[in-house]
Amino acid sequence: MTAEQRLLAWLDDAVIGLSLCPFARGVRAELRTVISDAEDFNAAVRTVAEEAQRLIDDDTVPTTLIGFTDALGEFDDFLDALAAVDHLLEESEGAEYVQVASFHPAYCFEGAARDALGNWTNRSPYPCVHLLRRDEVATAIAAHPDTSGIPEANIARLEGLGADALKALWSGWALPDR
Repeated sequence: MTAEQRLLAWLDDAVIGLSLCPFARGVRAELRTVISDAEDFNAAVRTVAEEAQRLIDDDTVPTTLIGFTDALGEFDDFLDALAAVDHLLEESEGAEYVQVASFHPAYCFEGAARDALGNWTNRSPYPCVHLLRRDEVATAIAAHPDTSGIPEANIARLEGLGADALKALWSGWALPDR
């Protein structure tokens, strides 16, 4: 299975299939997938910055999911890269146009236990950055009846499935060593 196939299987099986994001199904057909072969932190941040600028400059470029096959494997490095990307977007005023969502194989919410099932809402086969247009996000949120309830509903759904079911689902697209 290629990296792109893994990411799209994760998107279809987990994000859309488990209804973790009520907006994902609507943008799935338009999703631009980028598989980055960046090998280090700086190259990964540069890739995200370039893709964000592309999204800003060209309104025909759809929402973009960037998967890193070689860089940002350590969760702390990934968080540092996200902070660097946020800083670059703020400095360039790109934050007015682009929203960043993040996913990682070892995703762990601050204050959560590493094995908490709620962490799986943001776990993916590769470190990933999803770039979205802020105006489109605002429109989707305005049309949704209860966006504030999404995280709690997701955690309840994952806890209802249980660790064994999540691991079985994950085995369909996860990398063997993760």
